[in-house]
Amino acid sequence: MATQTSTIRSRGMELLMQYKQSPSVQLRNRLVQLNAGLVRKIAHRVSHQCSEPYEDLEQIGYIGLIRAIERFDPSQGCAFSSFAVPYIRGEMLHFLRDRGTTVKIPRRWQDLQKESQKLQMELMRTLGRNPSDSEMAEALGVPVKEWREVKMAHKNRLPLSLDATVCQQVDSNITLGETLPDSHYQLMQALEEDRQQIQRALNQLESKTRTAIEFVFFKGLSRKEVAEKIGVSPMTVTRRIQRGVDEMIAYLQPQELHIDS
Repeated sequence: MATQTSTIRSRGMELLMQYKQSPSVQLRNRLVQLNAGLVRKIAHRVSHQCSEPYEDLEQIGYIGLIRAIERFDPSQGCAFSSFAVPYIRGEMLHFLRDRGTTVKIPRRWQDLQKESQKLQMELMRTLGRNPSDSEMAEALGVPVKEWREVKMAHKNRLPLSLDATVCQQVDSNITLGETLPDSHYQLMQALEEDRQQIQRALNQLESKTRTAIEFVFFKGLSRKEVAEKIGVSPMTVTRRIQRGVDEMIAYLQPQELHIDS
């Protein structure tokens, strides 16, 4: 299993190097597929902290992943997953801010966080060091995985400085501010800052698919509301959005994108 994971990572870095030297839609799509699990993992975690559907967060996450692929420099010695996570999560959080959605923490996790503060102090006095995740989980009587999720949820509630380093590179650091879209970004402007380019991509889509994407991502309607408006089921709306985003990604050529260097 470890060998297989190492092989996948090696292949991923090889593709990233190829993409840096000679970008193409085909290479980019392969990199998106290879790192789709990272998007799904983050979307799953965020979906438990807000009221937005997992599917919407996943689609938004792919936009962040593509931004990361476009900006990643393999020669800087930074792991791609570490580089990509802030882009993916940042895109989701920006989407939640636009929708007016607040990140919420389950009551059980809030209680565990409060209890952990006292237990952590006690364990520090006993052990003479900071307790490990496994030691904290045992003291709280919960699985290690859940304790880590509690920590992550609590951490994500706290405001972060935009100057905070999220990835150290050989000749520079990537800060949180550099990974987040600015306040004027619209959805999918991670691919293209020129609205006309996005509109051209939208115009390539079948009418109902284009309408579904515009209603959900630009006008903030729910999938159920869109389904009623265009006369299809919510599941069909989901499929149309997924297919439409894929078609738009294929249409937008890397050399035409307005990417910061």
